[in-house]
Amino acid sequence: MSEIADFKAGRVVRLVRILDGKLPENLRAPEGALSIAVMDDDALAKIHADFLGDSSKTDVITFESGGEEGFAGEICVSAERACAKASEFGNTPDAELCLYIAHGMLHLAGVDDIAPEDAVKMRAAEAVAAKIIKEAFRAPVFHFNK
Repeated sequence: MSEIADFKAGRVVRLVRILDGKLPENLRAPEGALSIAVMDDDALAKIHADFLGDSSKTDVITFESGGEEGFAGEICVSAERACAKASEFGNTPDAELCLYIAHGMLHLAGVDDIAPEDAVKMRAAEAVAAKIIKEAFRAPVFHFNK
């Protein structure tokens, strides 16, 4: 199993700022502090079970601020899931994990993906985000062990 070897918080901040600056306005997360938690499958599955009643493995869970002043929300992502799913989608684990963060930001912007018609909108928004990420980063944001 691959795992994150290291990452620099500044590159993750840059990722968020670039997405915030380049995504169309209707796809931007609300203003405020953003928490990003990178974890393994088991930790995210526990959150999935505790808050959503589903103990299955997942890639990203997003929590809105709940009206807390100055707080945009929290995005929890699984690095382990990114490693497991990346090749299925023609991505590197780094690109997949960056896309999970973008996906969480899109949720905070109000883009949903439960209903099939909403999922189509989310996939289109993710494609825009993936293009922005690819153009902005020549080197990986996250480095993984093989």
